[in-house]
Amino acid sequence: MRCSMAFAILCLGVLLQIPWMASVSMPTSNCYAFDNSSRLVDFNGWSGYLFEYDQQQGPDLIVRFCKDVESRSQTGYVSFGRFDKFNYFVAGSGQHDFMQEFYNGDLMGCEQSYDKMGRTAQVNMVCGNCSNGLCKGRPGCICNVTYESNCRVLVDLAIPCGKPGPHVFQGFTVGFHPRSWELVYNGLTQIGFEKPRHDFSFHTGQTQVVLFMTAVASLSSLVQKPSLKVHPDNGLEVRLSGSADKGKPPTTLSPSMLIVDWRCEVARDTPYEVNITIPVEGYEPIQFVLTKQCDYTQDPGGGRTRGWAIFGVLSCIFFVFSTLFCCGGFIYKTKVERQRGIDALPGMTILSACLETVSGVGHGYSRPEEVNSAFGSEASWERPPGPSQGTWKPSERKYGAI
Repeated sequence: MRCSMAFAILCLGVLLQIPWMASVSMPTSNCYAFDNSSRLVDFNGWSGYLFEYDQQQGPDLIVRFCKDVESRSQTGYVSFGRFDKFNYFVAGSGQHDFMQEFYNGDLMGCEQSYDKMGRTAQVNMVCGNCSNGLCKGRPGCICNVTYESNCRVLVDLAIPCGKPGPHVFQGFTVGFHPRSWELVYNGLTQIGFEKPRHDFSFHTGQTQVVLFMTAVASLSSLVQKPSLKVHPDNGLEVRLSGSADKGKPPTTLSPSMLIVDWRCEVARDTPYEVNITIPVEGYEPIQFVLTKQCDYTQDPGGGRTRGWAIFGVLSCIFFVFSTLFCCGGFIYKTKVERQRGIDALPGMTILSACLETVSGVGHGYSRPEEVNSAFGSEASWERPPGPSQGTWKPSERKYGAI
């Protein structure tokens, strides 16, 4: 009885240490697709698998799943395209479950192809076996090959498909900029943010992170307010704000912002793990993990950084208003009061009066009308009149007609 009780307590403790659910993360390769119900189907185990179609007349066709398509003969092989890294793997229509596109094959003889893409191939996939029974005893096979031209081939491929995965909210992105998706792309959490990765930790001095979320406008109302969970529970204060926290639907033209404010209350060697969950009605929730390094404790309210920010804002406001006041006063005195030069500057009259009061009369700021009189008496300042100057008279010269 005691052993079973201890085992139950141990299991409960382990479960309590798991702070989040498993997120819908990006597959390890581009060999995946979404079915018509937006469920993830991962074909990573089939990547590179070789399917061969023997033709009695003409070259054989080879399909390397999620790799390339080529035709082989005694004279060599011709490439009909390679699987593009931007995931040309989509849900099919009609009797086909999925479709793969292969581009940029050999260009010789196909120089006039669309956008100079050379030979191309389209692989139409069916989950199961071929209708003509060619796949008996084999894990998938090529059912039929049709050459539309020398530059394009259509391939019907049967393959056993796995069970569909989670319901993914396609078109949803989360990034550090309005047009980026570092954290979440097309509803899938990117590698590095699907689980705690300490090599992606934010440093201690970064007290705020702004995230931008976008979604298809017609489905944006399904996005709900995000929530968070911190592990360990104590030591890191985290608050969410922004338009996303207020419930604003994100769109591609008007992304919503999620502001993460965090402050280190307890320093520790290993980073804190912050799991953010964004519920989506009818789909799997969007989840990603941010890690925060706390090398030291931080003061509440932002400390000195916030004080300097307020001082900078007030200084900018004071500088702008001072510039507007000086320019306006100068224009007013120039146009209305008809003043010129330094007299037109605002505050010069008050400054002149203060200088005269402090320095004494005659040593202050002189008005323009006083300048001429000052220069006129300059000779008397430099050479005071002597006693002999009163009797001396310059020689007189008379000009006129004789």
